[in-house]
Amino acid sequence: MRYFVQFSYQGRSYHGWQKQPNAISVQEVLENAFSLILRETVSLTGAGRTDAGVHAREMFAHFDSDAVFEGVELVHRLNVYLPEDIAIVSIVEVPAEAHARFDASERTYEYWIVQKKNPFLVDGAYYVKYPLNIEQMNKAAAILVEHKDFECFSKSNTDVKTYLCDVRKAQWTKDGDKLVFTISADRFLRNMVRAIVGTLIDVGLDKSSPTNIEYILASKDRGKAGVSVPAKGLYLTAIKYPKNIIDYNG
Repeated sequence: MRYFVQFSYQGRSYHGWQKQPNAISVQEVLENAFSLILRETVSLTGAGRTDAGVHAREMFAHFDSDAVFEGVELVHRLNVYLPEDIAIVSIVEVPAEAHARFDASERTYEYWIVQKKNPFLVDGAYYVKYPLNIEQMNKAAAILVEHKDFECFSKSNTDVKTYLCDVRKAQWTKDGDKLVFTISADRFLRNMVRAIVGTLIDVGLDKSSPTNIEYILASKDRGKAGVSVPAKGLYLTAIKYPKNIIDYNG
């Protein structure tokens, strides 16, 4: 039978989601825990990849198993065994053909910025000490929703079939001491969100204008966009699936 796992993790200690030959990953830690507790080899297929240091407030993966278990009890046993920076939220049976990656219809990320030194967010937000023009940053962000080709924000030498993404939301908001950039799309390219945020920060610092985003997008040149901001401020926050797989609304 096939199951979906909903979980979260703090990414500071991991070299991203995907298993690596010489570095610890979230996937490796989870597969070891599942295999030990279910007493069978378990392979997890994630909804996507997060880079080293990126966090996930919500992530999904699927696995197949013939083991007999009660979902709530398995969640409890896994959380007892797992390190404190990874938490299982739920495990539910899904249709046999359901796929955590390919069936995801929308993903949402947040990027957190602080403008005052904050020791409690040193590993969870990017400190930008200079004033930012949020109104101009939002004008630039709104332009992203009008476009589909995001090659200029993709990591160089990335092997992908298409650079097209359906960006449905891109907005900056104030949340207490944090500035939060929220972006939703059907898919994201490698390093895309961090490159977008770096480009929008340039607008907020008056190093660039909102209309310059049009030029950067048209260029399809990563070198024209801003720098990639640190991974520690990036959070995968929501993944949506069709209701026939899992009834989740973010």
